[in-house]
Amino acid sequence: MTRRERTTASTRANRRYIQVMKKVLELLVCFLHPVAVILIWIDLATRRDIGGLAKVAWAVFALIPLVPFLYVLTSGDLW
Repeated sequence: MTRRERTTASTRANRRYIQVMKKVLELLVCFLHPVAVILIWIDLATRRDIGGLAKVAWAVFALIPLVPFLYVLTSGDLW
């Protein structure tokens, strides 16, 4: 096997590894996002420091995959 063939094989293996890891992360997000949404809804139901409209807004926006991360990072204090 020549050097070029080894490099090409190594590059293909690296690309395959990256594709597999990307798929694993995507599956992990698919499982964790619903859990995060449920936890946000539970937290919103028990909070008394924000109004009803803000709670509804957070509850609806939590369905968007990026929002649970924002909610956690800001502790729900964007309102």
